[in-house]
Amino acid sequence: MSRIADNRWTRAIAPALLIHVSIGTVYCWSVFKQLIADRMHTPAGTIEWGFSLAIFFLGMSAAFLGPMVERDIKKSALVSMVCFVVGFAGTGLSIALNFLPGVFICYGAIMGVGLGIGYLVPVKNLMLWFSNNKGLATGIAVAGFGLAKAIASPVMEYLIASVGLVAMFYILAAVYAVMMFAGFLLIKRPQGYVYHPEAQVSRRSIMKKPVFWGIWLAFYINITCGLALISQEKDILHDVLSQMPKYAGLSADKLSVAIAGIVGTVLAVDAVFNTLGRIGFSTLSDHLKRRETVYLIIFAMSIAVCLLQIGTHSIDRALLWAVLAMLFLVNAGYGGGFSTLPVLLDQHFGITAVSTTHGLALSAWAIAGLSGNQLASFVVSHASDQTHRYSALIPILALLYAVAAVSIWLVSRVKKREPVAA
Repeated sequence: MSRIADNRWTRAIAPALLIHVSIGTVYCWSVFKQLIADRMHTPAGTIEWGFSLAIFFLGMSAAFLGPMVERDIKKSALVSMVCFVVGFAGTGLSIALNFLPGVFICYGAIMGVGLGIGYLVPVKNLMLWFSNNKGLATGIAVAGFGLAKAIASPVMEYLIASVGLVAMFYILAAVYAVMMFAGFLLIKRPQGYVYHPEAQVSRRSIMKKPVFWGIWLAFYINITCGLALISQEKDILHDVLSQMPKYAGLSADKLSVAIAGIVGTVLAVDAVFNTLGRIGFSTLSDHLKRRETVYLIIFAMSIAVCLLQIGTHSIDRALLWAVLAMLFLVNAGYGGGFSTLPVLLDQHFGITAVSTTHGLALSAWAIAGLSGNQLASFVVSHASDQTHRYSALIPILALLYAVAAVSIWLVSRVKKREPVAA
């Protein structure tokens, strides 16, 4: 590896994309979850716990193993690769053996740990290599995580159709092993960087700071609201399109066929907005005096599109342009919240502790992964008027975004970084 030039592209950007594009395929769950349920003769709602557990273990492993990433980036990259690949291949084996607990253990727990460690590994490294453009750097890394679904979904569908569901897991496990091992070989701290154990901070001391919990709450709400809306977008689009004159008279089967292309296109554009939000908002933060301002913009934008829906009754009146504006911009803000988080934590706690603070903050993702979908499902199923069940969700999201905006505004009142006791 000595022949490879030591620069930000080979030692930071390339390994970040190799690792994050691999682990980001966790978001491809919807491609095969129903196939797993059908093959194992298990309700889809039960199988759904595989994804929920993966996100939970992602967040919690990041929270507990952040100091390991801080200490040894190479070891962390290797551990991430082993856990992710073993978990992914183990999921295929569990399906072949018709062993449902194996799916939860492999896709949820083992793979989830690989996700959490792998998510953290490139972030601080990019911030060190791009010290003058930290927001852009983290945006690039997290964009790879967001793009993974768009890249892997059609590949998975092709493999499932040609070699079968179980073989798909084995083949892609091998592919991801190669990609993540290449990332492990390439990743390297900048010349002159020295790890100082005495400069590290304890998680307990970080968690005693109100500013940390203000950031945590805002981050948690942004994910919860994003997941609540994203989990319902297919059904929202179905309801809106079914009311349009072109489709109003079609039977359920013919309607599904007629709108499949439209729904697929909208979901693809959603992924683009999510990715652009990850890069755009974090890059914008590089040019602002306070990183919190980006979150305030995200929450103001999200509240505005929710109020637009409430004011126009766009879902109930089939105003497709207003519904699309809400879906696209909430997706952009959802992605931007992830990429701006590390640089916001750096602003308050410093680069030395960023893997530890970032890992702790990602525990919000773990909890939101369990609460976001459930919030939407509860509101929609318990709406007093089922005709307007999706409209009932939007005012709740607007209120939650307002709480998040207040939380991050209070964080912005902290004038300067406070040293954290070791």
